[in-house]
Amino acid sequence: MSTPYVKEAFSLDIIADLLKDIPMPRMVLVQQKFIGKKIDNIPAAIQAQLSQANIVSTVKPGMQIAIAVGSRGIANLPVIVTAVVKEIKKLGASPFIVPAMGSHGGATAPGQQQVLSELGVTPASAGCPIYSSMEVVELGRLPNGLPVYIDKLAYNADGIVVLNRIKPHTAFRGINESGLVKMITIGLGKQKGAESCHAFSFKYMAEHILAMAKISLVKAPILFGIGIVENAYDQTMKITAVPAAQIPETDAGLLTIAKENMAKIYFNTIDVLIIDRIGKDISGDGMDPNITGRYPTPYASGGPCVAKMVVLDLTDRTNGNANGMGTADFSTRRLFNKIDFPTTYANGLTSTVVGPTHVPTILESDRDAIRAAIKTCNAQDNSKIRIVRIKDTLHLDTILISEFMLAEALRNPQINVLSQPRLLAFNESGDLIGEDYCCE
Repeated sequence: MSTPYVKEAFSLDIIADLLKDIPMPRMVLVQQKFIGKKIDNIPAAIQAQLSQANIVSTVKPGMQIAIAVGSRGIANLPVIVTAVVKEIKKLGASPFIVPAMGSHGGATAPGQQQVLSELGVTPASAGCPIYSSMEVVELGRLPNGLPVYIDKLAYNADGIVVLNRIKPHTAFRGINESGLVKMITIGLGKQKGAESCHAFSFKYMAEHILAMAKISLVKAPILFGIGIVENAYDQTMKITAVPAAQIPETDAGLLTIAKENMAKIYFNTIDVLIIDRIGKDISGDGMDPNITGRYPTPYASGGPCVAKMVVLDLTDRTNGNANGMGTADFSTRRLFNKIDFPTTYANGLTSTVVGPTHVPTILESDRDAIRAAIKTCNAQDNSKIRIVRIKDTLHLDTILISEFMLAEALRNPQINVLSQPRLLAFNESGDLIGEDYCCE
């Protein structure tokens, strides 16, 4: 006779028993120092860039101009957008904003306008209308048959201004990565454009975004681009306005600057990386693989070697989009309960990369998730375990490191030690207390 299945044998008590004796190391708060060059007066910088003769000459009085604004968590985005609108109006044109974010916002027109609103960009803040639609126009096809699309509202305008931040992409490497070229191809291409560009995988992404952008630059009324570069502290450090014909070359140059000024974790080998929160407002992958070293494809690399990674929560602004969680090993019930699966899965179905939308091993609390990562990281000596905790991949100036890493931190002139070693503090439910890395 077979033994009846006993559900209770797989209860949470078993998980608790497996994790109860896993030791937690003491942690030390440290400050990582990066290059901090930034723009203090953003409206003045915008005015200077849009006053250049080769930019002013593209705008004529009476023109209806679409400003393409994306979904990324760009620093000072409302201020930048408002300043751009103001300068275009000064030239006698009538600007309006179109969401340029591929399939984000649930791949719906209201969803994309809502994303802009949550980023602080509204008709009231910008001083102009926002027109959101998922309708596109096919501009042509690549030799391999892939269609090239652009937002219909933008295409029917008298001119288009493309605005985006330039930074390394999370899934491929190329001359142009995440920036103006990608915004033209995927952002303005809406869901259909994003799907087309991703169709042959990230292996060909660098080639496709540029080839598609070149078609758009010829066949769509793109006037100029505004490229933004941020420093390692998530602050605006450079704003460049560039005529349409020069966008690919300028975009590539700004990418070099962006890579030189990226934040990083100053430790190359990590047993457990704890990330407090992930979200689409942090990175397209929820957390930037350039920081974590965990990439969704084999076509990009770099960053630390991480044995086990834990993500604890979602940002509010991601609205349940948990894309990127699949690159982590462990997460929490809290994060799981916030997931909007249709919105999350829309990313994977559009990009064709579904690994980041997979659900990691779910534990009931922060403490259990961290202990599970420690238990499975295969550290030979728990007294020498290397643990790093960060708030998210945009904010790396202050982080927590395990006590064993303190000697290495003291040898690095780019790191200041801010606290004595202390144990992480948890509440009665086993969740970490405070976002400022409070210790008990």
